[in-house]
Amino acid sequence: MLLQLQPAFKDYLWGGQRLKTDFGFDTLLDVVAEGWMLSCHKDGENIVLNGAFQGKTLSEVIESAGKSILGVRGASFDFFPILIKLIDAKQNLSVQVHPNDDYAMRVEGEYGKTECWYILDCDEGAELIYGFKKPISKEEFRARIRDNTFLEVVNRVKVHKGDFFFIEAGTLHAIGGGILLAEIQQNSNTTYRVYDYGRLGADGKPRPLHTEKAIDVTNCTPPTRPKRPEGERVQKDGWSTQKLTACDLFSVTSIAVESVYVGVADADSFVSILVTDGSGTITCGDECLPAKKGDSFFLSANSGAFSVEGALELIETRV
Repeated sequence: MLLQLQPAFKDYLWGGQRLKTDFGFDTLLDVVAEGWMLSCHKDGENIVLNGAFQGKTLSEVIESAGKSILGVRGASFDFFPILIKLIDAKQNLSVQVHPNDDYAMRVEGEYGKTECWYILDCDEGAELIYGFKKPISKEEFRARIRDNTFLEVVNRVKVHKGDFFFIEAGTLHAIGGGILLAEIQQNSNTTYRVYDYGRLGADGKPRPLHTEKAIDVTNCTPPTRPKRPEGERVQKDGWSTQKLTACDLFSVTSIAVESVYVGVADADSFVSILVTDGSGTITCGDECLPAKKGDSFFLSANSGAFSVEGALELIETRV
């Protein structure tokens, strides 16, 4: 089963125009901060654009076809396991943290949020916040939040196109202005804000902070992972691949298609294909669909061999 998905868009106040101008997304929103490219989350569901399930949400497809289309690993999760976004940060996002599964299920009733970021483009000098420069205690963290000095101890990182960051639950972080990225994350929308630059929301009031919950879940140490993909780029006949990450939650691969890429949707997992540049076609069985920058496709588990032809850059995600 090959499904093309309609993104769900978000107009958060820090967003820009690049998802409209660069990706050609058609939306009435003036600001498009995020496109949810693979989502069964209640806050933004994908709609199927083709085939027998056209007009249905992805959740409705899974309910109708059965969890077997998620594969053995995908069906082992209580909820649809991942959420994939394109994020255009024209301005700084709030400094924030996400809880792990145990805390989130107990307090929020949904998964925690481990995520990863693949930098698609950025302004010269753009930076993000990634953990702390040095270990600090919870007491110091609380005191620095209270007296507005905690930004003095955060780890600021200059970013470049192709950088990759693994943001484990409990890691303090913030995407900086001028960064365009793809985010692969657990299927959760639980965020605890620590600092928001004094901005006002659409209602004219400061957006809420979640200080005590943030202190509960934050790992107040420097990050240990490098800001690069986990694997080296490997050249194949007609395409090249680079492992971005592989963990117990998801595996993510960057693929550059020069002529044709051939993959397999096996029994273990469904496959998400997100086109981040270029154009061509994607074929699975008797189905062949045009594929261009900004398109998102879901291939059910056990779909077998599929191919992507043309000159394209892809992000392939499995669980």
